[in-house]
Amino acid sequence: MLPEAFIRNLSEELGPDRARTVLDALSGEPSVSVRLNPAKLTVCPFPDAERVPWSPYGYLLKERPNFTLDPLFHAGCYYVQDSSAMFVGALFRRALDGFGPGVTVLDLCAAPGGKTTDLAASLRERFGDRFSLLANEVMRNRFGILRSNVRTWGDPRVGVVSRDPSAFSGKPVFDLIVTDVPCSGEGMFRKDEKAVEDWSPETVDFCAARSRRILSDVWSALKPGGVLIYSTCTFNEEENEKNVEWMAESLGAEVMPVDYEPDWGITEGSVGYHFYPHKAKGEGFYVCALRKDDEPLDQVKIKTPKKEDSMPHPEYMPVMRSWLQHPDEWAIRYWDRFAMAYPIKYKELIDWLYSQLTCISAGFGLGEERGRGIAPQHSLSMAKDLRKEAFPNVPLTRDQALSYLRTEALLLAGVPLGLVLLTYEGVPVGFAKNVGNRLNNLYPNEWRIRRL
Repeated sequence: MLPEAFIRNLSEELGPDRARTVLDALSGEPSVSVRLNPAKLTVCPFPDAERVPWSPYGYLLKERPNFTLDPLFHAGCYYVQDSSAMFVGALFRRALDGFGPGVTVLDLCAAPGGKTTDLAASLRERFGDRFSLLANEVMRNRFGILRSNVRTWGDPRVGVVSRDPSAFSGKPVFDLIVTDVPCSGEGMFRKDEKAVEDWSPETVDFCAARSRRILSDVWSALKPGGVLIYSTCTFNEEENEKNVEWMAESLGAEVMPVDYEPDWGITEGSVGYHFYPHKAKGEGFYVCALRKDDEPLDQVKIKTPKKEDSMPHPEYMPVMRSWLQHPDEWAIRYWDRFAMAYPIKYKELIDWLYSQLTCISAGFGLGEERGRGIAPQHSLSMAKDLRKEAFPNVPLTRDQALSYLRTEALLLAGVPLGLVLLTYEGVPVGFAKNVGNRLNNLYPNEWRIRRL
């Protein structure tokens, strides 16, 4: 049962007839959609899927399959994301027309990672390796899933941090910022019963005020002429149009219009764009893009610590570089017994992020000291720059891949001794070590499938 105050507010904003249509749609079945990872998969694996018209990678599914039983899902070949939320990617790709190679992007409220991975795919398609994307999630209980999804997606140009938005204040180093702010969740009512339980008029007011605080904190991190994309999964004006109008008036921004096709089912607000579930094929959503005024600012110089990368055993370096397709493009950091690879083009920026923002993850995990040797981390098997030929490749059947993803030991014939790369339909799923009588499973225990 939807809250009476929500029904009343929706009727006041949309009128009784339109509100009733929206309410009827909220009692129906939620939509299901996926977005392909173009670096790993180019053909949709689901039959009879329908293209999402505003996303080159998105597909609407007829019904919800059991994604847990698909090894391609665990290999980062696609991401399960609401089709309405994919319109952020559409606005982002349009905004990229004003920028060139070397663009820097911040996804401020990034968990669980749907928009981050969409931005990464769009940036890679446009600029190849010449971009930097930082995904931030302040809530530590949500940060873990963000980091896991970014690692599985496998794009090493994406860094992950967990900081309050105020930590970015005063540092205009980003060309584009995406802010999918925490909201009252009205658009998710038919997917999430807890969103219905937690809703109240007071929650709406609290979320609207919190969003303005977040935007105030991060606005100075956007370069003059930069673009901020604001989105929520809610319907009300307090969290949507009124916040955008406040940004334009108080922060100095120009609302950017966007072209779209009439049959997409998008509804224009006084500013920004709404997705209502009775018209668009997706859940409730709102999004708007704003360009920051070109006010003159002094150039901010990034000062980085004068500290060289170090390895306790330098002989491991050539071994780890042999695992990469383009070894000269990577810098390597070492903490304790773990080595991380990150783009050498962005070494100055990433070093600054580590020193200023307590960056937790940038690039990808490359190697780990074990005993008297170095072993690859699972993140390497997901990474786009993995040189598959550096390891013996062992193809798995679907049942074998699911056993591996449950972290079970494998018994396979004809597998060479030592470290091997396991694949499913040609896509890496992780590493294992053949010790003679079995293959030791090296899949991260915290990622394992617990139930089938």
